[in-house]
Amino acid sequence: MKTRILVTGAAGFLGSHLTDRLLAEGHVVIGVDNLSTGNTDNLAHLENESRFTFESRDICEPFDVGQVDYVFNFASPASPPGYMRLGVETLRVGSLGTENALRIAERYKAGFLHASTSECYGDPLEHPQSESYWGHVNPIGPRSVYDEAKRYAEALVMAYCRYRGVNTHLVRIFNTYGPRLDPDDGRVISNFLMQGLRGEALTIYGNGQQTRSFCYVSDLIEGIMRLSRTFEHLPVNIGNPDEFTVLECAQEVIGVTNNMSGISYEPAVEDDPTRRQPDITRARELLKWEPKITLRHGLELCLPYFRSKL
Repeated sequence: MKTRILVTGAAGFLGSHLTDRLLAEGHVVIGVDNLSTGNTDNLAHLENESRFTFESRDICEPFDVGQVDYVFNFASPASPPGYMRLGVETLRVGSLGTENALRIAERYKAGFLHASTSECYGDPLEHPQSESYWGHVNPIGPRSVYDEAKRYAEALVMAYCRYRGVNTHLVRIFNTYGPRLDPDDGRVISNFLMQGLRGEALTIYGNGQQTRSFCYVSDLIEGIMRLSRTFEHLPVNIGNPDEFTVLECAQEVIGVTNNMSGISYEPAVEDDPTRRQPDITRARELLKWEPKITLRHGLELCLPYFRSKL
């Protein structure tokens, strides 16, 4: 059945891929984004798509797009340079913006899925991280504007579920990469690919032994779509459980880009998590989901996009 769906943050990396998936399934999509970190280039291919409408707006101000059947709330800066540049705005979109989106879901009795993050676990003392872990977050550190915005948003989403009867869902997204990832967003994959393709040394902050688990975007979107169709209200991790050190990731990028310039090391970033790996037991059991694309294959799939950004 075709439905009318609101996607906030539609011009962002994940929001644009989600929009594509929803349109491919035959839905009508209203995308909103204030373009603080999103980019309309991510939606340019939809210019003649009659089932897609884009509105440039700040969801921190009350708004209404009319009757909708589902709300996907993906509005927020997501990369460290973005949320550190827009600290107050990040806190506002996690609080005021999320509540405005929830009010739309409540008004129209629509389903609601909120894009949360593995950053809710902070620099974790539990490994791998399961949804039952409450996290180890510095509430006043430089990353706190993002971490605490997302943690508050989760509490708000659960409150609208418990007290207002909204059919809400929470996905905790682990490191994701793919085409449309901003090449200047400061994340590991985008930094390494751009440096590798330019023939520069790859920059590692710290000793390179901190770990990440990288999920290709199509795998992530599949997990999100499956979660959106359930009646599960508690958080679900969606990410790739294959754990790599940052140094190992750099070596993979060197392999796919044929870069001969080596690696350079810079001082570690404050509050940068030392280990990050999702426990996806719940996703496997509840959604019958697990990622399919390996890091090497995903990097190869990214190359044409990142070459176009040189």
